[in-house]
Amino acid sequence: MRYVTNLPYATKEEEHVTIPMSDGVRLSAHVWRPTSSDDEPVPAVLEYIPYRKRDLTAVRDSVHHPYLAGHGYACVRVDLRGTGDSEGVLRDEYLEREQADAEEVLAWLAEQPWCDGATGMMGISWGAFAALQVAARRPPSLKAIAIASFTDDRHADDMHYMGGALLSDNLAEAGTMFAYGTCPPDPAVVGDRWREMWHERLENTEPWVLEWLRHQRRDDYWRHASVCEDYQSVQCPVLASSGWADGYSNAVTRLLGNLDVPRKGLIGPWSHKFPHLGEPGPAIGYLQELVRWWDHWLKGVDNGVMDGPMLQAWMQDSVPPSTSYEERPGRWVGEPDWPSPHIRPTTHPLTRHRIEPPRDPDGPEAPEGAAMTVKSPLSVGQFAGKWASYNAPPDLPYDQREEDGGSLVFDSEPLTEPLEILGSPSVELDLSVGEPVALVAARLSDVSPDGAATRVSYGILNLTRLDSTEAPEPLEPGRRYRATIPLNGVAQAFPPGHRIRLSLSTSYWPLAWPPPKPALLSVHEHSSTLTLPVRPVDEPDEVPSSPFGEPEGTPPIATTQLTPPEERWEVKRDLVGYRAELDIVKDRGTVRFEDIGLEAGRRAHERYTAVADDFTSAGGETTWTMSFRRDDWDVRVVTHTRLTCDETDFFVDATLDAYEADRRVFSRTWNEQVPRDLL
Repeated sequence: MRYVTNLPYATKEEEHVTIPMSDGVRLSAHVWRPTSSDDEPVPAVLEYIPYRKRDLTAVRDSVHHPYLAGHGYACVRVDLRGTGDSEGVLRDEYLEREQADAEEVLAWLAEQPWCDGATGMMGISWGAFAALQVAARRPPSLKAIAIASFTDDRHADDMHYMGGALLSDNLAEAGTMFAYGTCPPDPAVVGDRWREMWHERLENTEPWVLEWLRHQRRDDYWRHASVCEDYQSVQCPVLASSGWADGYSNAVTRLLGNLDVPRKGLIGPWSHKFPHLGEPGPAIGYLQELVRWWDHWLKGVDNGVMDGPMLQAWMQDSVPPSTSYEERPGRWVGEPDWPSPHIRPTTHPLTRHRIEPPRDPDGPEAPEGAAMTVKSPLSVGQFAGKWASYNAPPDLPYDQREEDGGSLVFDSEPLTEPLEILGSPSVELDLSVGEPVALVAARLSDVSPDGAATRVSYGILNLTRLDSTEAPEPLEPGRRYRATIPLNGVAQAFPPGHRIRLSLSTSYWPLAWPPPKPALLSVHEHSSTLTLPVRPVDEPDEVPSSPFGEPEGTPPIATTQLTPPEERWEVKRDLVGYRAELDIVKDRGTVRFEDIGLEAGRRAHERYTAVADDFTSAGGETTWTMSFRRDDWDVRVVTHTRLTCDETDFFVDATLDAYEADRRVFSRTWNEQVPRDLL
């Protein structure tokens, strides 16, 4: 990244500004704005997240908020209620109170003497969720949003559930927020009230995984704040981006296809990162794109930001399987609209272990297909990687050949010409199963001539949700069903000599929680199909070869790494006790923030285990340690959550411990049971 200091506007910052809410709670904001805004008001851009602006996001904030301020904007970074230095308690994600607070923050911004009354919202992940959800509420000052790595459908396409199957990220994210939501504010900001505010958080927090497990169907809990329930509620322009390695690779195209406002989409090769920090690369000059976006929609500059294709996407070249890539080779392609007139859905029949060429519609009808069966071991899924890759530790799917050994596999003939796809592949299966609860995981892979298999996309379907995620029904063993499994969107080029592989399995642990019992899956050939969204290779790319500038931002604040970070992703197997384990460590070490003299540490440890093919032996646990130290202020929060099951219930065992120095000042334990709902 290129760091720049010579910007059009001199800037000033206010590190702690309080914004009063209507119920008396005060939120803490960090404001960067042009010095000239004292006399010449400017638009305000809000980023609204729970991840602690004073320390844990301070480095990232220092790179992009002063940059945007230096281009003529008041950039405002607000801690959600109950996080960082804001008052109150954060009880769950995307609650009505959170969104009402955001509306009040925007109204407050619009009234400030340094703001001209126009506002925008931006962010990644939670910040993008917040911006899209608040846009659907149509606050009068909000003129545009710019969002990265988000969803418009909280049940079908978030880290909780996928195709009605429970994701392990449901536990992992709950562990993250259990830790972040119970950290104390900084006494240097809030003064002697810090301990009172901290204990209010500690005493009023429960593990969020409990609430998320209580809603295993699509119900009003998930419909709330899911913009897909009413796309027309969004009436401001939207710049939407994500990455193919992210868990949120689908929502960009859904917004492009369903919104009726000015909109642009951008999908790179990235994991869960801002595009200017994109990993795998290439990262792009996203902040420059934001300046153009805000200049047009908040200042009325006629700069052509809406010219060119509606969607720009990175067409990924073939690569060997790896858990991490520094760069993904490929090129930018553009589509004028979405759905694109250039994409040709091409349907391939599945026969015995073969992906056949498309059937001639005028040819003879396909014969009645024989059944092919699979009953996957619980080990299938250990090389699946993370639902949403962060690229640290390396967490992308590895070579799929070992996974394929426990799967039903279909291969194409070696390609004689290049083939490119852009969009969401889908699998339609004529199937039957041997248990009332079962899932199917479908994986699409690029198989090189030497046999290495790189996963391109995948999808999961809990078959009890075949007809409805709102009212699932148990399956009738032996009855034939038709099931459609959408796979995650992707842009992928397959070179000549490579094969396309579809793999079906009845387990995908630990990415997805296994059903109560292993199930025999029967798939009928000829009447089962794979549909690929083919983009003809002779289609013009519609974009320059290098449409974006080099990533740039303002220099980050000074930090010192006091203890080294640690990253670990280990698959372990005990062939005596038949215990399998995935062990993940994400430890940022201890970092000193030089400007405020604060030392902060973050360590997350996840472990997922199972024994042999006992599907009820699946278990996951997550432990977080968050520490903060300055002079004689020394505090620490340790959270632990374990999720286990039997055939009828989930069991949550959790602890929350808080320390001042080495003295434990708070402790609470949860032991809860939640019934499985056809899951």
